[in-house]
Amino acid sequence: MTYLSLGTNMGAREQNLARAMELLDANGIMVVRRSSVYETAPQDVLDQPWFLNMVLECRADLFPMQLISRVLRIEREMGRDRGPTVVRRGPRLIDIDVLLYGHSVIATPRLTVPHPRMFERRFVLEPLLELVPGIRDPRTKKPFADFLAAVQDQSVKKLSA
Repeated sequence: MTYLSLGTNMGAREQNLARAMELLDANGIMVVRRSSVYETAPQDVLDQPWFLNMVLECRADLFPMQLISRVLRIEREMGRDRGPTVVRRGPRLIDIDVLLYGHSVIATPRLTVPHPRMFERRFVLEPLLELVPGIRDPRTKKPFADFLAAVQDQSVKKLSA
């Protein structure tokens, strides 16, 4: 299975998440299960609206580089701007991150799996563990629950089941 994280803090946030899931499906990335939606405080650039986040368990007959290409295309189609004038980790219509690709460990300039910042993000770990409670880091075999325990100070509120 592949796990993707979705986040949005601009416009009609719920609709942004729904549209991203539709576009994933239309691009050969089938959503098998989805976590609850969580409202979360921004982490790096604090002066911006709160996010809606969720994690998707997906199935796709794609190689990792094909997957990231489609994910980035979906972000662009939805209006995500990654240009040089955009504040990195600032407000965005949609953010789709590849968290895990099966048990693979991938390190390329274009894609790193497991996602390098997921271990310090409660808004990723909590919904991931909702879907797969016993999941472990494919590199260290350490339970993701251990990483979640270290980020309990981050503000995350579960909105829907």
